[in-house]
Amino acid sequence: MSSNPVAETVSSLMPRAKEELAALVAFKSVADFDQFPRSESVGAANWIAAALRAEGFEDVALLDTPDGTQSVYGHLPGPEGAKTVLLYAHYDVQPPLDEAGWDTPPFELTERDGRWYGRGAADCKGGVLMHLLALRALKANGGVPVHVKVIAEGSEEQGTGGLERYAEQHPELLAADTIVIGDAGNFRVGLPTVTSTLRGMTLVRVKVDTLEGNLHSGQFGGAAPDALAALIRVLDSLRAEDGSTTVDGLAADSAWEGLAYDEEQFRRDARVLDGVELIGSGSVADRIWARPAVTVLGIDCPPVVGATPSVQAGARALVSLRVPPGVDAAEATKLLQAHLETRTPWGARVQVEQIGQGQAFRADTTSPAYQAMADAMAVAYPGQEMQYAGQGGSIPLCNTLASLYPEAEILLIGLSEPEAQIHAVNESVSPEELERLSVAEALFLRNYAGS
Repeated sequence: MSSNPVAETVSSLMPRAKEELAALVAFKSVADFDQFPRSESVGAANWIAAALRAEGFEDVALLDTPDGTQSVYGHLPGPEGAKTVLLYAHYDVQPPLDEAGWDTPPFELTERDGRWYGRGAADCKGGVLMHLLALRALKANGGVPVHVKVIAEGSEEQGTGGLERYAEQHPELLAADTIVIGDAGNFRVGLPTVTSTLRGMTLVRVKVDTLEGNLHSGQFGGAAPDALAALIRVLDSLRAEDGSTTVDGLAADSAWEGLAYDEEQFRRDARVLDGVELIGSGSVADRIWARPAVTVLGIDCPPVVGATPSVQAGARALVSLRVPPGVDAAEATKLLQAHLETRTPWGARVQVEQIGQGQAFRADTTSPAYQAMADAMAVAYPGQEMQYAGQGGSIPLCNTLASLYPEAEILLIGLSEPEAQIHAVNESVSPEELERLSVAEALFLRNYAGS
């Protein structure tokens, strides 16, 4: 990349980018205001707004979205008659989980073994810096050849749909010819990848009640119906013996056509313990990109420490269901709800409440924008050809944008490769990937402007 002026500019900007990412990571911008102060998210939003203004963006605003959070918007005018590109990232992050499990403080960007560690470094505050670096490189090398809109979401990790609903209420705001979602990642470090599919998701809370109150397990256990046992039984019914997801009426036999995922490599990426089997059937890519997957995210029940000898009167769980492209998330929600209700044993009372939902996404990889990105990545990653992969996670905004702007081309790139360990302790970003992807995005904007 050294002979390319754009690449040289991005390289020279990396020390500044590290300082800026450190400033952004320092905000504890978890959009769960029962756990983290709203002021942390407001601070991060204001930081991004100031950065956009410094780059010449107009109409910079903090948008109050219906879920009570804020998304940051700005518009950078390009040449008359130029195409419009929307660049997306999000500044909210997952909670740090067990801070004691981090080798360094989660909200303090720390360099270690060639990577930068910190919550949000890859997912997705690094994406904000990727967009800024690409635009700065173009400005230093002839200018930005397209109109650019930037939107930085404030609640993507919560799945509360604030920006989706805001976009639906203001459909002109994010209109663009092409949309670059900076919240995906390469299949692995050094292998340029666009994400062509996303699974959708539904999130439900299931509550089981059996008694008016807890009972002494010695006096009543064996006949009194245990709500926690009933909940365990119904949750277990969501999986077959091999661990495959089994929601009554929901197909689970689709196959992935595209980049293969070696099983041993997946075991290493997922840090599966020696001797523990993978779950499900079919190829790894089938299981994580093309088929539904249920996960019990949490259970409300007595902790082991301090537990009493009691039959539990009530218990509840939070259940996530990922659904592949081609499956309507609303229909999957109905099937999941019906399954939980009909499979709850012993006549226990069961309530299922939907918490969140997002549709799956499939991109049109034959579009001109994809060719422009492939050419850009070939320069940013010499000797490598751009790959197409799926992603098991969900970005509900993608389908909202696809519905609002059916003619727009949507590309998904980003910094969340396997070593980044997003959503886990010790999340990190590869500075080399940040540099190369920033170069790729800058060259893409230039290529796309001339396509």
